[in-house]
Amino acid sequence: VQLQASGGGLVQAGGSLRLSCEASGRTFSNYAMGWFRQPPGKEREFVAAINWSGGSTFYADSVKGRFTISRDRAKNAQYLQMSSLKPEDTAVYYCAADKVVTNSHRNWAYWGQGTLVTVSS
Repeated sequence: VQLQASGGGLVQAGGSLRLSCEASGRTFSNYAMGWFRQPPGKEREFVAAINWSGGSTFYADSVKGRFTISRDRAKNAQYLQMSSLKPEDTAVYYCAADKVVTNSHRNWAYWGQGTLVTVSS
């Protein structure tokens, strides 16, 4: 079972990036999927999540209105569209999957390897 995150990179403040997370080894169509991030020297924190159907989305206050999570159940994938990026968004971004949406990284069972997003000022 593997979650492969991609799409990170270096972007200027105010710019946009789209992260992708593709799953293999099993289907996650009936799982919630989410994104977490870990800024340098800090703990992993919740960013966004989407329920199994895609009908409900959840965001950290710090990214609400700037980030959009989506999923394609047929492709076993999820995405994070990030806009109006700020230097404080700099972090390693991880995708995750689990049966239940929570904002605690400790409760998510499946993880991708992370992709680095760096926002320059």
